[in-house]
Amino acid sequence: MSSLYTRSKEYTRSRKAQSDSPPSSPSPIAKTLRHERLSRLEAATNPPSSESSYGDRAASRASAYARRENRLAALSSRAEDESNRDYKKLYEGAMAENQKLKTKLQEAQLELADIKSKLEKAAQQKQEKTSDRSSMLEMEKREKRALERKLSEMEEEMKILTELKSDNQRLKDENGALIRVISKLSK
Repeated sequence: MSSLYTRSKEYTRSRKAQSDSPPSSPSPIAKTLRHERLSRLEAATNPPSSESSYGDRAASRASAYARRENRLAALSSRAEDESNRDYKKLYEGAMAENQKLKTKLQEAQLELADIKSKLEKAAQQKQEKTSDRSSMLEMEKREKRALERKLSEMEEEMKILTELKSDNQRLKDENGALIRVISKLSK
């Protein structure tokens, strides 16, 4: 009973292996399995001329089963090796790609930091210029106010000076008139 179970299990494994390959191009594994099946069919349809005993048939079945087990084990180990190699290659490729991407990311981050620092410097310089300009404007406004005050004071002084000149001229005229009057009186 156990041999039937293992046979059916092996049969489904071989069927799965055959169904995994595309129908248009059979794999070498599928070709060997097909060849073995055909050779077994031929052996079953052309029995040997001499009668085989039951023990001989059982021994041949056991040896065929052992060969089959060995082939399947070899095929599965080859498939595992190939898949491990494939996974290893894929892993190495992915790691290389990740490393490239990491270096690109680091370069981009450095460039971003450099651009940010340049932008901050430019903003700071602009702010300093505007603060310098505003302080210069304030100083200019103060100077302008001071000059306007001085101008208004000078205008006031000019008015006073012209009044003083006119008063002085008037006093000179009066003084001259008084001198004439005194000189006429003293004669």
